Amino acid sequence: MAPAHRIEIFHGNEVEPWLDAVARLRIAVFRDWPYLYEGAPDYEKEYLATYAKSPGSVFVLAIDGDEVVGASTGLPLADETDAFKSPFIGQDIAIGDVFYFGESVLLPGYRGGGIGHVFFDAREARARELGLGITAFCAVDRGDDDPRRPAGYRSNKAFWIKRGYARRPGMTMRLEWNEIGRGEIDHELTFWLRDWSGRR
Repeated sequence: MAPAHRIEIFHGNEVEPWLDAVARLRIAVFRDWPYLYEGAPDYEKEYLATYAKSPGSVFVLAIDGDEVVGASTGLPLADETDAFKSPFIGQDIAIGDVFYFGESVLLPGYRGGGIGHVFFDAREARARELGLGITAFCAVDRGDDDPRRPAGYRSNKAFWIKRGYARRPGMTMRLEWNEIGRGEIDHELTFWLRDWSGRR
């Protein structure tokens, strides 16, 4: 069972006071496999500012005392940068129909207690509030034979499939970040989608 925590939800410019806390959490969690991200505060500030500017955004925060121990974010894809929109160009999917899930990051001691489901439930609810019929996120592509893959590592793929999401091969974006021990590296991230309208 996860330690005591509470869930708080913020929308639009309400997220602004929480940007630094979410940035610190992203840097801490994404340092591990499979992202191996060497956190850059300047990049974090620029990236998260997109959420503060979007009236449709949501931050779902797990808070223990005064500490943010988990965060999950989302916003209408139309409010995201072009890099995140690009895989949808040429697809039979209107960008204006999509709610994009940014990330779910949770400190290790709080995992396994159902917070991940709460994160998905809250973001999906936000998409429905906004009348958006497709929810989507992307995940970095890593080979199963990558020697850096930790022994016993379990991916989230089974969890995502149970939540009704399907990986969309070919819907891939490229994103560069500073990888531990390797510097700035170009990465491929493939989208996972759930269509709530039943069309796909």
